[in-house]
Amino acid sequence: MWILIEHVDNVKITGGGTLNAHGQNVWKYADDQTHMPVSFTFQSSSKGDISNLNLVDAMGFHSKMIDSIDIQITNLKITAPGDSPNTDGIHLSNATNVNITDTIIGTGDDCVSIGTGSTNVYVNRVKCGPGHGLAVGSLGKRPDELSVGKITFINCSLTGTTNGCRIKSYHASPVLTATNIVFQDIIMDQVKNPIIIDQHYDSKKNPEQSNVKISDAHFRNIKGTTISKIPIVLNCSSKVPCDGVELADIDLQPVAPLVAADLSSECASATNLKIGGTVNPKPPTC
Repeated sequence: MWILIEHVDNVKITGGGTLNAHGQNVWKYADDQTHMPVSFTFQSSSKGDISNLNLVDAMGFHSKMIDSIDIQITNLKITAPGDSPNTDGIHLSNATNVNITDTIIGTGDDCVSIGTGSTNVYVNRVKCGPGHGLAVGSLGKRPDELSVGKITFINCSLTGTTNGCRIKSYHASPVLTATNIVFQDIIMDQVKNPIIIDQHYDSKKNPEQSNVKISDAHFRNIKGTTISKIPIVLNCSSKVPCDGVELADIDLQPVAPLVAADLSSECASATNLKIGGTVNPKPPTC
């Protein structure tokens, strides 16, 4: 860790300054076994107000909120090249009552990622791109992970990202739930995989199905353009199928050379799929 705020309550961090980690000097050494330093970590603390900071070119994640409660994050600008490895913008782990608003993130990994044990998270007016999109997960990599729930992404935009709104879990996971998740009022601009549930994340390492139960996941009023032939993918676990996924008022248009006839959707192992309003491309049959 580079800067660590730990066991501190009622703290305000602001000022308009820049934390530049010059990560380009070490990115070539990054791999799954190497944990690069995080630029800014807020850990085991409560009532944090973090605003008006610029985080640039982290060696690893730009920021992590861990084992903390009641966090307000506003007006951050987080930037790194789109090909920089594992440079997530904001990552939550066992974080509760978190508001992230009016923030611009463009990195080489997830703009915002909601990890183990995080609940009551509200992400509003975030601009994402480049990067891997807005994510719940990855979930279930370690045996001690906890369930997540009550997570909302609203009024966000994504530009040129490799994923849009994503929920992802590992194979052979512990028994967990991911419930009450909302992606609403989202604008996509030339996004790959705009809507995706992937419960086979990094599945080559273990063939066993995921034990993460996804339920009450809502994708509402999501519009814009895509570079994917299959912009809606619901790839759930056959062991614990997704339940109650909602697709409502979805309009995803192709970017040339794709045309509308090229687009389709996919669904596997999802029960009680709910369709509302117009969904384009046509919703999948599960």
